[in-house]
Amino acid sequence: MDGTGAAGLPVERRSTRSTCCYCGVGCGVIVHSEHDASASERIVSVEGDPRHPANFGRLCSKGLALADSARSVQGRVLQPQLRGTRSEPRRPVDWGLALDTVAERLSRIVERHGPDSVAFYLSGQLLTEDYYVFNKLAKGLLRTNNIDTNSRLCMSSAVTGYKLAFGADGPPTCYEDLEHAKTVLFAGSNAAYAHPVLFRRLEEAKARDPGVRWIVVDPRRTDTAAMADLHLAIQPGTDVALFNGMLHHLVWEGLLDQGFIDAHTTGFGELKALLRDYTPRMSAEICGVPAQDLVTAAEWFGRSPAALSLYCMGLNQSAHGTDKNLALIHLHLATRQLGRPGAGPFSLTGQPNAMGGREVGGMATMLAAHREITDDAHRAEVETLWQLAPGSLSPRPGLAAVELFDALHSGKVKAVWIACTNPAHSMPDIARVREALRRAEYVIVQEAFADTDTVPFADALLPAATWGEKDGTVTNSERRISRVRAAVAPPGQAKPDWWIAREVARRIEARLAAPGAAPLFEADAPERLFDEHRALTVGRDLDIGGLDYARLEHDGPQQWPFPAGHATGEARRYADGLFATTDGRARFHATPYKPVAEQTSARFPLRLLTGRLRDQWHGMSRTGRVPQLFAHSPEPGLRMHPDDAARRGLEAGALVRIASKRGELVLPLELSDEVGSGTVFAAMHWSGQHLSSGGINEVSLPAVDARSRQPELKHAAVRVEKAEFGWHLLAARRGDALAMRAALQPLLKDCGYAGVSLHADPASQDGSAWLVMRAAATEAMPSAWMESLENALSLTPGADTLEYRDARRGLLKRVAWRSAHEANLIDGLLWADAQPGGEALLRAALAGGPWQGPRLAAFSASAAFARDPVVCVCRQVTESAIRTAVQGGADVPALKERLGCGTVCGSCLPQLARLARESTHA
Repeated sequence: MDGTGAAGLPVERRSTRSTCCYCGVGCGVIVHSEHDASASERIVSVEGDPRHPANFGRLCSKGLALADSARSVQGRVLQPQLRGTRSEPRRPVDWGLALDTVAERLSRIVERHGPDSVAFYLSGQLLTEDYYVFNKLAKGLLRTNNIDTNSRLCMSSAVTGYKLAFGADGPPTCYEDLEHAKTVLFAGSNAAYAHPVLFRRLEEAKARDPGVRWIVVDPRRTDTAAMADLHLAIQPGTDVALFNGMLHHLVWEGLLDQGFIDAHTTGFGELKALLRDYTPRMSAEICGVPAQDLVTAAEWFGRSPAALSLYCMGLNQSAHGTDKNLALIHLHLATRQLGRPGAGPFSLTGQPNAMGGREVGGMATMLAAHREITDDAHRAEVETLWQLAPGSLSPRPGLAAVELFDALHSGKVKAVWIACTNPAHSMPDIARVREALRRAEYVIVQEAFADTDTVPFADALLPAATWGEKDGTVTNSERRISRVRAAVAPPGQAKPDWWIAREVARRIEARLAAPGAAPLFEADAPERLFDEHRALTVGRDLDIGGLDYARLEHDGPQQWPFPAGHATGEARRYADGLFATTDGRARFHATPYKPVAEQTSARFPLRLLTGRLRDQWHGMSRTGRVPQLFAHSPEPGLRMHPDDAARRGLEAGALVRIASKRGELVLPLELSDEVGSGTVFAAMHWSGQHLSSGGINEVSLPAVDARSRQPELKHAAVRVEKAEFGWHLLAARRGDALAMRAALQPLLKDCGYAGVSLHADPASQDGSAWLVMRAAATEAMPSAWMESLENALSLTPGADTLEYRDARRGLLKRVAWRSAHEANLIDGLLWADAQPGGEALLRAALAGGPWQGPRLAAFSASAAFARDPVVCVCRQVTESAIRTAVQGGADVPALKERLGCGTVCGSCLPQLARLARESTHA
């Protein structure tokens, strides 16, 4: 044993190697946990694994905070729950009843309405083994292809582009190419925020070789764009015109590898005929960039010894996402910028296991191991491997994500099983998704966290294990398979996702399977499931016949393909010019430019862009549990160019209403010149956990790409106007922030606007944090609502509470103090008035120091307390401290030495560089 815990029991400390659960970088982590004799166990810290080839010990701010996200069981689903009718609340039940009920309800629906009356909606956060069981359940047992995933929302255009160009899914590149590239083209990727660990490698490579050039294609001046040698701030959605214009210039200047084109590709003639219309000048006019900048980008790319493109949601989340991917891939094929170190088109995966899900065929438009649903021979191969009767698998592609929820809305699909994802927040046009879930005959939600926007719609809520509690594998962006290992047991009755799916499947199998059919679900451990999966890959482009858990344990993470008999996987694909098509040749495709799916108009004159924050991830069900991750961007907001705001009479901090043809929401306004005039930006993360609305997808567009079926989440036409409210509230409380947020969540929707955020408490010794709520309504909220708010925050009048109330004016000011005998430490506040107020008092409370002056003076606090953003979350270094240092001549190395910022995870380094440059140019 390694010591004793708080209860005096011996404590054993363990370290477990695993993989991070956030983006597709697939960073290795070492999870440190404590276990005592009472069977109590907890994750206490996380560090980067220096042996893992994806990150070599680096982690971003989100990865470093994983232990904080796992520390509390507050807000976890701990027991299965069922309800009889929609009007009834769910009730806790045991696993036996839950599994029997789910199996019985799904079986009856299939018996009455056929296999395609049920659907599954999964997640790129599931492990490969989880995905495999669900895929086998849907396609092999129920015989429906209606199984899709939130990877449809992020990666399906990249998948389709790779398949059309190369014949198979999967990047032809690897992470080593980041160090070898001499020209790096970022397209629709704010890698500094979305893939910060890879961005560190790029920064270091550029520091070693200042001759490396970065080109960033992005309508916004992101932190990535701010560091570029050339920023092409194109008009939203004009990527195809840009790439076509670049390729036109390469043709004109003779910068193609014509020998490679002739010997290893087809279709270039048709594309070349199309390119005649895309002169650099015409393309630049479409894109809204200088023609010379387009030419410069083409020259740098075409003449580079090694050109690498890195792309992400800015290309994929579009009604023309496949064409955008193809037009970029064309640049690589035409110049043979692939198959060698530092060169190639590299799609950066958004989720930790979007790749693994595709490998097992866990989407509506594919079969296991990159097989095609519509291919008779492919179906027959899977039927043989799964020991199914010939003709068992459905030849009809299933419903992709948007179509799936449309079918649920229309009644074509009766039941949906949602696992490890939150479509009531993440899907486009979420008002329609919510209505679809209300109309469904049966909704199963398999989830670790109780407060997501989708959980309220569940007829059956199944508690799932999550990161740190489960075993299996994931595949990252460079096709590298890594082990995920459990450091602690799941809390309560939570179970691994594969186990839940398998137990339901076995019950359905007993009811629906044909007599004498071979059992489908005998594999009873992740290792056995992986063995089934790898057997399906043998002979395919992603052959992993040479991999098993023992090899992964001994040799560490490995890239595919990895056939039997090989010593290592394949780092780069297509180096020999032989592609995965029937004739071995890559394919060019005609890619005419098409405008965004929704044009601006007099009624909706602004272009809305969406994207990520640096320290939050997806719907914040995990990162939103960690107060320090709110420090960089503590509140939701809509960013607008100052000139656009001035023309509308809008000021920073004002509440504005954003409306599209589909819906509306209210957000505070942020002024920023990172967006161009006519364009506004909102982060994707904020959901009904933190807002009175469901987030920015209240207004987003459900139009999809015709080939990839991926929706255009990046762009919509909107209008923005001031939101008028006659009553404003500011409330803050120190304590168990997660419990308070859960208690407040039902109250948010009653407000015209409400936003909740968490803040670290610098004086905390017990893990307490601050919860801050801002709200507004047309008129003062009813007394019952206020009473619920006060109870949720423990802000009722008491001995350590001062209050000022003016009922006639509807004014309430209340301040709770830490205790009567302590210094003037503010413990909570409640401020309601016709106008916003209380900000000075809030800033003093969040600072953690004592209130200066008599307590009664808190009611008249009016000093200006401008928010001082935290730039470095790891060291809690504020923007003002950094600006003071750079005004004194400090550059980034000096900032790191003096203030400590940028010395832990490095996620703040791009912003540090920008602040230093701004000082130099001032």
